Amino acid sequence: MELLIIFAFLAPVIVGVGSVVALDRPMPEPKVLEPEAPAPAPEPAPEVVPVPEPEVVAEPEGELETPAPAAGRLARLRARLAKSNNVFSKGLLALLSQDDIDEDVWDEIEETLLMSDLGADPAMELVDRLKERVTIEGAQEADSVREMLREELIAMVDPSMDRRLTATRKDDRPAVMMVVGVNGVGKTTTVGKLARVLVAEERNVILGAADTFRAAAAEQLTTWGERVGVETVRSDQEGADPASVAFSAVEEGIKQESDVVLVDTAGRLHSKANLMEELGKVKRVTEKQAEVGEVLLVIDATTGQNGLAQAKVFTEAVNVTGIVLTKMDGTAKGGIVVAIQRQLGVPVKLIGLGEGADDLAPFEAEAFVDALLAS
Repeated sequence: MELLIIFAFLAPVIVGVGSVVALDRPMPEPKVLEPEAPAPAPEPAPEVVPVPEPEVVAEPEGELETPAPAAGRLARLRARLAKSNNVFSKGLLALLSQDDIDEDVWDEIEETLLMSDLGADPAMELVDRLKERVTIEGAQEADSVREMLREELIAMVDPSMDRRLTATRKDDRPAVMMVVGVNGVGKTTTVGKLARVLVAEERNVILGAADTFRAAAAEQLTTWGERVGVETVRSDQEGADPASVAFSAVEEGIKQESDVVLVDTAGRLHSKANLMEELGKVKRVTEKQAEVGEVLLVIDATTGQNGLAQAKVFTEAVNVTGIVLTKMDGTAKGGIVVAIQRQLGVPVKLIGLGEGADDLAPFEAEAFVDALLAS
């Protein structure tokens, strides 16, 4: 009994001691669970801006026009120049036909040549040649003088220059021609007329309306194409990237196995460097699909020597291969042909004779000189 009383008395102490012992043991550190990082939000899909495909305007149904043959067109220039105040036939022949040609007359002859936009160096060169022939052969009859002048002018116009258009498929790709020039010289009209020249030669043609800055240009070019059954690739957005339209035109030409793709470009001031760089871009982008074998620079023949400054800048930007002289309808001065070829080393390949649909002719040196000397 006494033992039970003692045990009961000591029990709480034993339990407390046990509790103390238990508390003295190191407790495990609580495990801290790091919260899981949220999954990254998915990146938004890039915005896709729909780019409208350039429209291909199919050839219209119905009767098509038949372009006149290109050969022999230059003969029309004779009649036009005969009615004009042509310095070659009206002034130069009269001076050279005088019985006594002294230094004053030679000065007048040189001045007459300068008035024809021949340029200073070519004018002096021609006078020296004529002086030598007149000195050796003596006074001449009018017919003899005309033939002498004809021979010298033909030599200066240089019939040896290659004036053929690059219009033949190469490596299963169409021939590509770009038409360039300043504002207002008639590029779009020239492209339309050139399409007629090529159709007359039985070539399959695609037109590219890369003049996207002039609202009426694409419509105008389409109309030209429709008249002879030629398709036009154009954008339905004003101000679209011209290089894209040119690229699509060549793409369509490859698809249709066309012979030639003609690309019309926007008119631009030759003094604006950024515009000239853009023209170079059109050419580079186009050549990702097919070589641009022909770059034709359109020059208004009535601008005379002012056209030379334009021609130099365009030649540097896109390597001009040929000149198209427009408005050679009696108001222009024929000497510009010699001046341009001499300074640029680029041949005149086409000449505009007037406003008619078929008034664009392949340039022929002898026929051109004969037209200048027509009376």
